[in-house]
Amino acid sequence: VQLQASGGGLVQPGGSLRLSCVTSGFNFDYYAIGWFRQAPGKEREGVACISSSADDNTYYTESVKGRFTISRDKAKSTVYLQMNSLEPEDTAVYICNAHRALNPVDYWGKGTQVTVSS
Repeated sequence: VQLQASGGGLVQPGGSLRLSCVTSGFNFDYYAIGWFRQAPGKEREGVACISSSADDNTYYTESVKGRFTISRDKAKSTVYLQMNSLEPEDTAVYICNAHRALNPVDYWGKGTQVTVSS
């Protein structure tokens, strides 16, 4: 099982980034995929989630609603997080997670650093 996050970097406030989470080794369609973030000295926070391919419902934490969009490419087993209007408070390591609700299983990938600074 692999979840490979990429797309992070340094961006100025107001800028945009698109994160990718490329997955392999499990049945992508049956898992909800989420993005979490962890800033220095803070607890890990759920940012956005997209449900399994049967529904593709999306959920966002309040602070990113209207700025971030999560989407799924089934053909590529990849989930994207489009982040617009970035703020310094968005600075964190972003980590993707795959969650299966039936007989619960969680897989975690390594993160990608996002730094929003002028």
